[in-house]
Amino acid sequence: MNSKFSLAHLTVLGCPPPEMIYIASMAGYDFVSLRPIYMGLPGEPNYDLAVNKDMMKLTKTALAETGVRLLDIELARIFDGMDPKRYEPAMEVAAELGGKHVLSSIWTPNRDYYLEKFGEVCDLAKQYGLTVDLEFVPIASVNTLVGAMDVLKTVNKDNAGIMIDIHHMHRSRESVEELKKLPESWFHFAHLCDAPVEIPQDRDEMTRILREARSYVGEGGIDVASYIHSMPEMPYSIELPNLQRVSELGYAEHARRCLATAKAYFEANPRK
Repeated sequence: MNSKFSLAHLTVLGCPPPEMIYIASMAGYDFVSLRPIYMGLPGEPNYDLAVNKDMMKLTKTALAETGVRLLDIELARIFDGMDPKRYEPAMEVAAELGGKHVLSSIWTPNRDYYLEKFGEVCDLAKQYGLTVDLEFVPIASVNTLVGAMDVLKTVNKDNAGIMIDIHHMHRSRESVEELKKLPESWFHFAHLCDAPVEIPQDRDEMTRILREARSYVGEGGIDVASYIHSMPEMPYSIELPNLQRVSELGYAEHARRCLATAKAYFEANPRK
């Protein structure tokens, strides 16, 4: 199996980037996916590496000592009143650490506004050799594959891509056949996880599972293979927040099991 895997920020939310990198290395990951863009959410740790120079230095050391690479950074949200230039310091950090991609999502219903701002984020990122990969999220404003396609086709930036999260694909009831129709050039990485097959009708329950109760790959009810096999081969960032597992096992063992179960699933469900 030649698939490459990244340890995503939400999977080990409480770990600063240096600790996260060492955990990723011990577990056998190829990459990490960091969040140096501070979003100011309740209880969210601040890992703004552009401001925290000591943490930036330790992060560089961890990458150099382990050989783990930075895959992407998050999260360049598009929302009312945002200033795209606020994301530039984090983009500079990503480029300095060898990252390739910036994750984005859209949280305003104003189409003209979000198209303009997403385009500006793409232009900023291009200066640093980064792609901007749009994720549609069931609880966000752009929450379907069709909505994400509309953004990419309309903005038409050569460094814009789409980031498919397996959880979100299933919850939005998206078709694998539609996924197969997308240009290969849009795909740079994907988010990997599993979840209970029943789709919650209650927004709060949808949000709870999304943020804190996802399942190890193969242990939920999603036909993960059908999505994976409908996209080109690329790195898979395991975004699998699960508060119960972390409480029982600790971050390091949770991260290890995330990767072990994913690899076992890929071995059992190879591409034809």
